[in-house]
Amino acid sequence: MKKEDMNIVIVGHVDHGKSTLMGRLLADTDSLPEGKLEQVKETCRRNSKPFEYAFLLDALKDEQAQGITIDTARCFFKTEKRDYIILDAPGHIEFLKNMITGASRAEAALLMIDAKEGVQENSRRHAYMLSMLGIRQIAVVINKMDLVDYDQSVYERVKTEYLEFLKKINITPKFVLPVSSFMGENIVKKSDKMPWYDGMCVLEVLDEFECEQPHEDQPFRMPVQDVYKFTRNGDDRRIVAGTIETGTIRPGQEVVFYPSGKRSHIKNIEVFHADPIEVGRPGMAIGFTMVEQIYITRGELMSIAGEKAPQTSSRIAANIFWLGKKNLTPGKTYFLKIGSEKVKMEVEKVKGVINSSNLDANEEQTSVGKNEVAECILRTDKPIAFDLVEDIAGTSRFVIVDDYEIAGGGIITAALEDDEQELREGTMLRNYKWEMSEISVEDRMEHYAQRPNLIVLTGPDGTGKKKLAKLLERELMNCGRYVYYMGMGSYLYGVGADTKKADVQNHKEQIRRFAEVANLMLDAGMILIVTATGLTQSDYKIMKTVMQREFEVVWVGNEVTTDISADMHLADKDYEKSIYKIKNMLKDTGTIFKA
Repeated sequence: MKKEDMNIVIVGHVDHGKSTLMGRLLADTDSLPEGKLEQVKETCRRNSKPFEYAFLLDALKDEQAQGITIDTARCFFKTEKRDYIILDAPGHIEFLKNMITGASRAEAALLMIDAKEGVQENSRRHAYMLSMLGIRQIAVVINKMDLVDYDQSVYERVKTEYLEFLKKINITPKFVLPVSSFMGENIVKKSDKMPWYDGMCVLEVLDEFECEQPHEDQPFRMPVQDVYKFTRNGDDRRIVAGTIETGTIRPGQEVVFYPSGKRSHIKNIEVFHADPIEVGRPGMAIGFTMVEQIYITRGELMSIAGEKAPQTSSRIAANIFWLGKKNLTPGKTYFLKIGSEKVKMEVEKVKGVINSSNLDANEEQTSVGKNEVAECILRTDKPIAFDLVEDIAGTSRFVIVDDYEIAGGGIITAALEDDEQELREGTMLRNYKWEMSEISVEDRMEHYAQRPNLIVLTGPDGTGKKKLAKLLERELMNCGRYVYYMGMGSYLYGVGADTKKADVQNHKEQIRRFAEVANLMLDAGMILIVTATGLTQSDYKIMKTVMQREFEVVWVGNEVTTDISADMHLADKDYEKSIYKIKNMLKDTGTIFKA
């Protein structure tokens, strides 16, 4: 019978003995390759270096190419009860990145503290991260007891100080134990050097941890990783692929994708190089074929109709642990990655900053510095789907990217109302009622040899954007593209004739209806070119909410006079050069295949 598997993470301040403990566990549980311990000891002897169990990790890393199952993030050992994977966290960044993105999910943690040095800043910071990440099975390992002569009073002092801190962040360790990793005391068997301690050794503590129950009883969640279309040998399957986070799924069930609200039914559950299966379970990397062919993209969150739905919003409240070189600052654009989605994000407000090592709070601080924890309101450039941390932890976790590096991470604590909430609910109802054509998006793309797209030319009056739009339309048609130009006036005196009154509400309705018209034309497979004067970022967000797809914005004119984030800025009236630049942009986005 296959033994249980468990992922554990060992965290602690630098030089508090993480690597030594890991080396001891590998050696004393006979998890090392045959002869490796003797080889490392002999190498130390020849080089006149004292042997340390931490050297075992470095020696094994050098042998990765030979198939040894260890790397910089994980190593493996076994007991009679379980097979363990230890997730080593060499630094804050690696720990957050692995834990939040799901590359490795710890079910339990060992918090290491040097008995001689006592509780340090990182001892507190790592504990805070464990708290934020929802890891509740924790043992505090007070190490290097040999350096304090196995003194019980030292152990009790460190234990009391640390437990007082952990209580403030709502962590109650299941175990606290004194050890000497270097001497092997209280690691795999009880130590006789500390008769005053009558608890378990490290190995027994690990076996006392409970494996996480499968997430099958929770609502179904699967971030869409990609959508694959097959064409060879008459294979016309369109497969939605991803890894199941929680819940189970079977053929025939109706599924909903968020934030779009689009629906379909499961036809088959596909696995790689095997026959279709009857049930998908948490942790499985699988694909689905659909009965109704709908257009969805990477980043949507798949759920089952009738089960509790995820939250959707472009404004969220979150707890953030910041590790970036530069402060997290309102007004700056970052990227937020949650599940398989990646969106632009700004900090709307820093509600309060907490120093993670002493828990001092500062409600006046307006930015978040390195190693600080903050409550923030974040605003994304389009709606995202997620769960709250108390509902489904995995789909509430995110990381923040700054200058191409993961600079922080956190958990979502609340979905906040945004300007597009009512609009988004209407769009979801539209998608639910949408009459599907039997011609798929891929069929139209193949037929027209293009990807449907909207190109919005905006800017002040008198910049030549209408002439540029019509010349671009002609050029694309001459190249065989299925293309149409629509000026805003054509729309305003037709579909939008009853909204010409100049006020805010009418303007929003004009933009909404225009986006609905554009959505229909793109659904037909067309490249649509539009001109509009002075579009704003608010207009852009309304269009994106309605259309639920990316589109291109080109600002025409010398000076950008609104807050819109344009994909291209054309400052002169050299139409031939401008058309060449736009065609290259369309090639880069996969709209057309040659410029």
